[in-house]
Amino acid sequence: MSMSRGGNTTLDLQPLLAESDVGNREQEEKMGGLADRASLLNGSGSKELSHREREDSALFVKKIGSALFYGLSSFMITVVNKTVLTSYHFPSFLFLSLGQLTASIVVLGMGKRLKLVNFPPLQRNTFAKIFPLPLIFLGNMMFGLGGTKTLSLPMFAALRRFSILMTMLLELKILGLRPSNAVQVSVYAMIGGALLAASDDLSFNMRGYIYVMITNALTASNGVYVKKKLDTSEIGKYGLMYYNSLFMFLPALALNYVTGDLDQALNFGQWNDSVFVLQFLLSCVMGFILSYSTILCTQFNSALTTTIVGCLKNICVTYLGMFIGGDYVFSWLNCIGINISVLASLLYTYVTFRRKRAPDKQDHLPSTRGENV
Repeated sequence: MSMSRGGNTTLDLQPLLAESDVGNREQEEKMGGLADRASLLNGSGSKELSHREREDSALFVKKIGSALFYGLSSFMITVVNKTVLTSYHFPSFLFLSLGQLTASIVVLGMGKRLKLVNFPPLQRNTFAKIFPLPLIFLGNMMFGLGGTKTLSLPMFAALRRFSILMTMLLELKILGLRPSNAVQVSVYAMIGGALLAASDDLSFNMRGYIYVMITNALTASNGVYVKKKLDTSEIGKYGLMYYNSLFMFLPALALNYVTGDLDQALNFGQWNDSVFVLQFLLSCVMGFILSYSTILCTQFNSALTTTIVGCLKNICVTYLGMFIGGDYVFSWLNCIGINISVLASLLYTYVTFRRKRAPDKQDHLPSTRGENV
């Protein structure tokens, strides 16, 4: 504001206009800065989204690959074990399990020495960290081989499906994981088909049934506890395999000696047959590969998935088993039950491995370990 000489009052608008221009420029700069920040955020968001998509795709490939690897390994060792124990009439499945333990110790020990694999050194608390896995591991191996020896492969495959229900219940109790309704329907259908097949077993063997049911319980426990130990222990998958075999070698050797299986195996008359020796060694090495593939599949998927992939390979084992070993007696009711179980297995595979946007459809329960299922 200024005063003229004549006494008139006039307004000086220059300062006000200057302040207005400065305010407009500041507002434009702020708006431009916000726009730049928004574009940067959008760019970083798209990059993060793309990175997540690549990670999800890589994880999906690992899930599928580990499941296929486990299925192929489980199929190969089942056929080889059946050939050694039944076709060649090898007298001791306990000695064969000892050979598989030895192969795991030698292969992993050499792998660590050559720095191909890595796991923590043996410590005083190592056994406590992985307990009860060594006991479950040895029992699962021995009783599984015993069931393979005493039962035909189609019936062995049908009875092994009971391990699926056990695994599902143990995952609910120990890990707090509830499977979806579609998974539950497929599991119950598999159990129904297995019961139908077992109801018309024309070559019934009580000892074989007991072996397989013990194996089912141990398989379910092994899958759940492996998942738990891998999540909470620093030993890792190689350490679990190595120390499971190492801790159980002497008990397995003592059991072979006490039962007389060691003498029977060493005095077996086919050791000069190169084909038999090759298959025996292959069975021992495949035991290690199966242990590795089991832990790998459980790590990338779940214990229930590992169990059902093992039963999916029984589709091939079931039909080949009608010709391998020569101890299968065909019946229509048994065949119908097996095919129901196979179709249910395929349903579970579709439900589990189809690609979803949601990373995990399993519900984590708060605390249901004291409740009845």
